[in-house]
Amino acid sequence: MTILCVRFQLPSADEAALPGLLGLLEEFTPVVEALPPDGALADLRGAERYFGRSAVELASVIRVRALALHGVDCAIGAGPGPMLARIALRAARPGLTCEVPEDPDGIAEFLADRAVGVLPGVGTATARTLCDYGLDTLGRVAGAPVSTLQRLVGAKAGRELHEKANGIDRGRVVPNGISRSLATERPFPLDELDPDRHRRALLSAAEELGTRLRAVDKVCRTLTLTVRYADRTATTRTRTLKEPTAHSAALTRTAYEMYDALGLQRARVRSLLLRAESLGPAEQASYQLTFDPADEKLRRIEEAADRVRAKFGAGAVMPGALAA
Repeated sequence: MTILCVRFQLPSADEAALPGLLGLLEEFTPVVEALPPDGALADLRGAERYFGRSAVELASVIRVRALALHGVDCAIGAGPGPMLARIALRAARPGLTCEVPEDPDGIAEFLADRAVGVLPGVGTATARTLCDYGLDTLGRVAGAPVSTLQRLVGAKAGRELHEKANGIDRGRVVPNGISRSLATERPFPLDELDPDRHRRALLSAAEELGTRLRAVDKVCRTLTLTVRYADRTATTRTRTLKEPTAHSAALTRTAYEMYDALGLQRARVRSLLLRAESLGPAEQASYQLTFDPADEKLRRIEEAADRVRAKFGAGAVMPGALAA
Protein backbone atom coordinates (compact mmCIF):
# COMPACT_ATOMS: atom_id res chain seq x y z
CA MET A 1 0.00 0.00 0.00
CA THR A 2 1.48 3.33 -1.04
CA ILE A 3 0.24 6.73 0.02
CA LEU A 4 1.10 10.15 -1.37
CA CYS A 5 1.03 13.23 0.83
CA VAL A 6 0.91 16.27 -1.45
CA ARG A 7 1.38 19.92 -0.51
CA PHE A 8 0.52 22.32 -3.30
CA GLN A 9 2.50 25.57 -3.41
CA LEU A 10 -0.60 27.74 -3.52
CA PRO A 11 -0.30 31.54 -3.49
CA SER A 12 -2.06 32.95 -0.43
CA ALA A 13 -4.67 34.61 -2.62
CA ASP A 14 -5.46 31.46 -4.59
CA GLU A 15 -6.64 28.95 -1.97
CA ALA A 16 -9.85 28.49 -3.95
CA ALA A 17 -7.78 26.39 -6.39
CA LEU A 18 -7.54 23.49 -3.90
CA PRO A 19 -10.83 21.78 -4.93
CA GLY A 20 -9.67 21.69 -8.55
CA LEU A 21 -6.34 20.20 -7.51
CA LEU A 22 -8.13 17.56 -5.48
CA GLY A 23 -10.08 16.74 -8.61
CA LEU A 24 -6.76 16.19 -10.37
CA LEU A 25 -5.78 13.61 -7.73
CA GLU A 26 -9.18 11.95 -8.06
CA GLU A 27 -8.37 11.21 -11.71
CA PHE A 28 -5.89 8.66 -10.36
CA THR A 29 -7.73 7.39 -7.26
CA PRO A 30 -11.09 8.03 -5.57
CA VAL A 31 -9.48 7.69 -2.14
CA VAL A 32 -8.38 11.29 -1.54
CA GLU A 33 -8.43 13.08 1.81
CA ALA A 34 -8.29 16.88 1.78
CA LEU A 35 -5.84 18.53 4.19
CA PRO A 36 -6.75 22.23 4.02
CA PRO A 37 -5.45 24.76 3.33
CA ASP A 38 -3.05 23.36 0.71
CA GLY A 39 -2.59 19.60 1.02
CA ALA A 40 -4.07 16.16 0.48
CA LEU A 41 -3.49 12.46 1.07
CA ALA A 42 -4.06 10.02 -1.81
CA ASP A 43 -4.15 6.21 -1.58
CA LEU A 44 -2.60 4.85 -4.80
CA ARG A 45 -2.90 1.19 -3.92
CA GLY A 46 -5.22 0.47 -6.85
CA ALA A 47 -3.77 3.13 -9.17
CA GLU A 48 -0.36 1.47 -9.22
CA ARG A 49 -1.86 -1.73 -10.59
CA TYR A 50 -4.26 0.04 -12.96
CA PHE A 51 -1.68 2.37 -14.55
CA GLY A 52 1.24 -0.05 -14.29
CA ARG A 53 3.40 2.62 -12.66
CA SER A 54 4.92 3.06 -9.24
CA ALA A 55 3.69 5.70 -6.83
CA VAL A 56 6.78 7.84 -7.43
CA GLU A 57 6.19 7.71 -11.20
CA LEU A 58 2.54 8.69 -10.69
CA ALA A 59 3.68 11.52 -8.42
CA SER A 60 5.73 12.91 -11.31
CA VAL A 61 2.67 12.81 -13.57
CA ILE A 62 0.57 14.57 -10.92
CA ARG A 63 3.20 17.30 -10.57
CA VAL A 64 3.36 17.90 -14.32
CA ARG A 65 -0.44 18.09 -14.60
CA ALA A 66 -0.68 20.48 -11.64
CA LEU A 67 1.84 22.77 -13.30
CA ALA A 68 0.28 22.52 -16.76
CA LEU A 69 -3.37 22.86 -15.78
CA HIS A 70 -3.18 25.05 -12.67
CA GLY A 71 0.27 26.65 -12.73
CA VAL A 72 0.95 25.19 -9.27
CA ASP A 73 4.03 23.22 -8.21
CA CYS A 74 3.91 20.75 -5.35
CA ALA A 75 6.05 18.85 -2.88
CA ILE A 76 5.22 15.16 -2.44
CA GLY A 77 6.02 12.54 0.17
CA ALA A 78 5.39 8.85 -0.55
CA GLY A 79 5.21 6.03 1.95
CA PRO A 80 3.52 2.75 2.89
CA GLY A 81 1.06 4.62 5.15
CA PRO A 82 -0.32 8.12 5.83
CA MET A 83 1.99 8.83 8.78
CA LEU A 84 5.12 7.84 6.87
CA ALA A 85 4.00 9.85 3.83
CA ARG A 86 3.53 12.93 6.02
CA ILE A 87 7.03 12.52 7.46
CA ALA A 88 8.45 12.07 3.96
CA LEU A 89 6.76 15.30 2.89
CA ARG A 90 8.84 17.20 5.45
CA ALA A 91 11.98 16.15 3.56
CA ALA A 92 10.51 16.90 0.12
CA ARG A 93 10.82 20.15 -1.78
CA PRO A 94 8.86 21.55 -4.73
CA GLY A 95 9.70 19.50 -7.79
CA LEU A 96 10.90 16.51 -5.74
CA THR A 97 9.32 13.40 -4.26
CA CYS A 98 10.70 11.91 -1.04
CA GLU A 99 9.95 8.18 -0.73
CA VAL A 100 9.97 5.98 2.36
CA PRO A 101 11.06 2.38 1.60
CA GLU A 102 8.43 -0.32 2.17
CA ASP A 103 10.64 -2.91 3.89
CA PRO A 104 10.96 -2.75 7.71
CA ASP A 105 14.74 -2.23 7.62
CA GLY A 106 14.39 0.63 5.14
CA ILE A 107 11.69 2.28 7.25
CA ALA A 108 13.82 1.99 10.39
CA GLU A 109 16.80 3.54 8.61
CA PHE A 110 14.67 6.37 7.22
CA LEU A 111 13.25 7.25 10.64
CA ALA A 112 16.29 6.64 12.83
CA ASP A 113 17.98 10.07 12.75
CA ARG A 114 14.86 12.22 12.46
CA ALA A 115 13.82 14.49 15.33
CA VAL A 116 11.00 13.15 17.46
CA GLY A 117 8.95 16.26 16.70
CA VAL A 118 8.35 15.14 13.10
CA LEU A 119 5.87 12.49 14.25
CA PRO A 120 2.26 13.57 13.68
CA GLY A 121 0.61 14.08 17.06
CA VAL A 122 3.86 14.89 18.92
CA GLY A 123 3.55 18.49 20.05
CA THR A 124 6.08 20.87 21.51
CA ALA A 125 5.49 19.83 25.12
CA THR A 126 5.82 16.09 24.42
CA ALA A 127 8.93 16.62 22.30
CA ARG A 128 10.50 18.71 25.07
CA THR A 129 9.77 16.02 27.66
CA LEU A 130 11.33 13.30 25.52
CA CYS A 131 14.38 15.41 24.70
CA ASP A 132 14.95 16.09 28.40
CA TYR A 133 15.49 12.33 28.80
CA GLY A 134 17.74 12.03 25.77
CA LEU A 135 15.04 10.62 23.49
CA ASP A 136 15.53 13.27 20.83
CA THR A 137 15.47 11.05 17.72
CA LEU A 138 12.99 8.45 16.50
CA GLY A 139 15.71 5.80 16.57
CA ARG A 140 16.24 6.35 20.29
CA VAL A 141 12.50 6.39 20.97
CA ALA A 142 12.10 3.16 18.99
CA GLY A 143 14.79 1.50 21.10
CA ALA A 144 13.38 2.66 24.44
CA PRO A 145 11.19 0.26 26.48
CA VAL A 146 7.48 0.86 26.14
CA SER A 147 7.18 1.11 29.92
CA THR A 148 9.64 4.02 29.95
CA LEU A 149 7.69 5.94 27.32
CA GLN A 150 4.44 5.28 29.19
CA ARG A 151 5.88 6.74 32.38
CA LEU A 152 6.94 9.86 30.47
CA VAL A 153 3.85 10.59 28.35
CA GLY A 154 1.10 8.28 29.60
CA ALA A 155 0.00 4.70 28.95
CA LYS A 156 -1.88 5.09 25.67
CA ALA A 157 0.32 7.86 24.27
CA GLY A 158 3.48 5.94 25.17
CA ARG A 159 2.30 2.79 23.40
CA GLU A 160 1.30 4.75 20.27
CA LEU A 161 4.58 6.68 20.31
CA HIS A 162 6.59 3.45 20.43
CA GLU A 163 4.63 2.01 17.50
CA LYS A 164 5.01 5.13 15.37
CA ALA A 165 8.74 5.43 16.08
CA ASN A 166 9.11 1.83 14.89
CA GLY A 167 7.32 2.66 11.64
CA ILE A 168 4.03 0.93 12.51
CA ASP A 169 1.49 3.03 10.62
CA ARG A 170 -2.12 2.18 11.49
CA GLY A 171 -3.61 5.24 9.79
CA ARG A 172 -5.68 5.19 6.62
CA VAL A 173 -6.82 7.72 4.06
CA VAL A 174 -10.42 8.78 4.69
CA PRO A 175 -12.06 10.32 1.59
CA ASN A 176 -13.68 13.62 2.40
CA GLY A 177 -14.61 16.96 0.95
CA ILE A 178 -13.36 20.37 1.99
CA SER A 179 -15.60 21.59 4.77
CA ARG A 180 -17.11 24.98 4.27
CA SER A 181 -14.79 27.54 5.77
CA LEU A 182 -13.79 31.16 6.00
CA ALA A 183 -10.14 32.21 5.98
CA THR A 184 -8.11 35.37 6.28
CA GLU A 185 -4.36 35.89 6.00
CA ARG A 186 -2.07 38.51 7.48
CA PRO A 187 1.15 38.80 5.44
CA PHE A 188 4.03 40.88 6.78
CA PRO A 189 5.85 43.44 4.59
CA LEU A 190 9.13 41.88 5.73
CA ASP A 191 9.78 38.54 7.42
CA GLU A 192 8.69 39.27 10.99
CA LEU A 193 10.55 38.15 14.14
CA ASP A 194 8.56 40.08 16.78
CA PRO A 195 6.06 37.87 18.69
CA ASP A 196 4.04 40.98 19.63
CA ARG A 197 3.48 41.75 15.96
CA HIS A 198 2.52 38.11 15.38
CA ARG A 199 -0.10 38.36 18.12
CA ARG A 200 -1.45 41.63 16.76
CA ALA A 201 -1.86 39.97 13.37
CA LEU A 202 -3.72 37.08 15.00
CA LEU A 203 -5.97 39.50 16.86
CA SER A 204 -6.78 41.29 13.61
CA ALA A 205 -7.48 38.02 11.80
CA ALA A 206 -9.70 36.65 14.58
CA GLU A 207 -11.67 39.91 14.72
CA GLU A 208 -12.26 39.74 10.96
CA LEU A 209 -13.35 36.10 11.07
CA GLY A 210 -15.73 36.76 13.94
CA THR A 211 -17.28 39.72 12.10
CA ARG A 212 -17.69 37.73 8.89
CA LEU A 213 -19.21 34.75 10.69
CA ARG A 214 -21.75 36.89 12.50
CA ALA A 215 -22.62 38.71 9.28
CA VAL A 216 -23.76 35.43 7.69
CA ASP A 217 -25.26 33.99 10.92
CA LYS A 218 -22.73 31.18 11.12
CA VAL A 219 -20.60 29.64 13.86
CA CYS A 220 -17.46 27.52 13.50
CA ARG A 221 -16.49 24.35 15.33
CA THR A 222 -12.77 24.31 14.56
CA LEU A 223 -10.05 26.88 14.02
CA THR A 224 -6.89 26.30 11.97
CA LEU A 225 -3.70 28.36 12.17
CA THR A 226 -1.10 28.22 9.39
CA VAL A 227 2.26 29.91 9.96
CA ARG A 228 4.30 30.45 6.80
CA TYR A 229 8.04 31.01 7.26
CA ALA A 230 10.75 32.81 5.32
CA ASP A 231 12.09 29.54 3.86
CA ARG A 232 8.64 28.82 2.33
CA THR A 233 7.85 26.04 4.79
CA ALA A 234 4.71 26.17 6.90
CA THR A 235 3.28 24.80 10.13
CA THR A 236 -0.45 24.12 10.49
CA ARG A 237 -2.33 23.48 13.72
CA THR A 238 -6.05 22.80 14.16
CA ARG A 239 -8.05 22.99 17.36
CA THR A 240 -11.68 22.09 18.08
CA LEU A 241 -13.45 24.81 20.02
CA LYS A 242 -15.19 24.09 23.32
CA GLU A 243 -18.45 25.08 21.66
CA PRO A 244 -19.39 26.35 18.18
CA THR A 245 -18.95 30.11 18.19
CA ALA A 246 -18.61 33.32 16.23
CA HIS A 247 -17.48 35.25 19.31
CA SER A 248 -14.31 37.19 18.41
CA ALA A 249 -12.87 36.92 21.92
CA ALA A 250 -13.14 33.11 21.88
CA LEU A 251 -11.58 32.92 18.42
CA THR A 252 -8.73 35.21 19.49
CA ARG A 253 -8.08 33.21 22.65
CA THR A 254 -7.89 29.94 20.71
CA ALA A 255 -5.61 31.49 18.06
CA TYR A 256 -3.25 32.70 20.80
CA GLU A 257 -3.21 29.26 22.42
CA MET A 258 -2.28 27.55 19.13
CA TYR A 259 0.42 30.14 18.45
CA ASP A 260 1.90 29.81 21.96
CA ALA A 261 1.90 25.99 21.68
CA LEU A 262 4.20 26.21 18.65
CA GLY A 263 6.97 27.59 20.86
CA LEU A 264 8.42 29.73 18.09
CA GLN A 265 11.77 31.26 19.02
CA ARG A 266 12.78 34.12 16.77
CA ALA A 267 11.12 32.44 13.81
CA ARG A 268 11.11 34.52 10.65
CA VAL A 269 7.38 34.54 9.88
CA ARG A 270 6.19 35.57 6.42
CA SER A 271 2.44 35.37 7.05
CA LEU A 272 -0.22 34.04 9.40
CA LEU A 273 -3.40 32.45 8.08
CA LEU A 274 -6.44 31.78 10.27
CA ARG A 275 -9.28 29.60 9.05
CA ALA A 276 -12.71 29.00 10.63
CA GLU A 277 -13.94 25.54 9.64
CA SER A 278 -16.92 23.22 10.09
CA LEU A 279 -19.37 26.07 9.78
CA GLY A 280 -22.99 25.70 10.85
CA PRO A 281 -26.09 27.85 11.34
CA ALA A 282 -25.84 30.05 14.41
CA GLU A 283 -29.47 29.39 15.40
CA GLN A 284 -28.74 25.66 15.73
CA ALA A 285 -25.65 26.09 17.92
CA SER A 286 -25.83 25.49 21.67
CA TYR A 287 -24.41 28.17 23.93
CA GLN A 288 -23.21 27.47 27.46
CA LEU A 289 -24.46 30.13 29.86
CA THR A 290 -21.57 31.48 31.92
CA PHE A 291 -23.30 34.10 34.07
CA ASP A 292 -20.11 36.10 33.60
CA PRO A 293 -20.93 39.84 33.42
CA ALA A 294 -17.67 40.55 31.59
CA ASP A 295 -18.47 38.01 28.88
CA GLU A 296 -22.00 39.34 28.45
CA LYS A 297 -20.64 42.89 28.23
CA LEU A 298 -18.17 41.83 25.52
CA ARG A 299 -20.98 40.26 23.50
CA ARG A 300 -23.12 43.42 23.76
CA ILE A 301 -20.15 45.54 22.66
CA GLU A 302 -19.59 43.12 19.81
CA GLU A 303 -23.20 43.50 18.62
CA ALA A 304 -22.95 47.28 18.75
CA ALA A 305 -19.61 47.22 16.87
CA ASP A 306 -21.14 45.01 14.16
CA ARG A 307 -23.94 47.56 13.63
CA VAL A 308 -21.39 50.36 13.32
CA ARG A 309 -19.29 48.37 10.85
CA ALA A 310 -22.36 47.56 8.77
CA LYS A 311 -23.13 51.26 8.50
CA PHE A 312 -19.68 52.87 8.23
CA GLY A 313 -17.36 50.11 6.98
CA ALA A 314 -15.14 47.35 8.36
CA GLY A 315 -12.52 49.76 9.72
CA ALA A 316 -14.94 51.91 11.68
CA VAL A 317 -14.43 49.92 14.92
CA MET A 318 -11.38 47.92 15.97
CA PRO A 319 -9.67 46.74 19.17
CA GLY A 320 -7.51 49.34 20.84
CA ALA A 321 -4.41 47.16 20.42
CA LEU A 322 -4.79 47.47 16.64
CA ALA A 323 -5.35 51.22 16.66
CA ALA A 324 -1.96 51.94 18.23
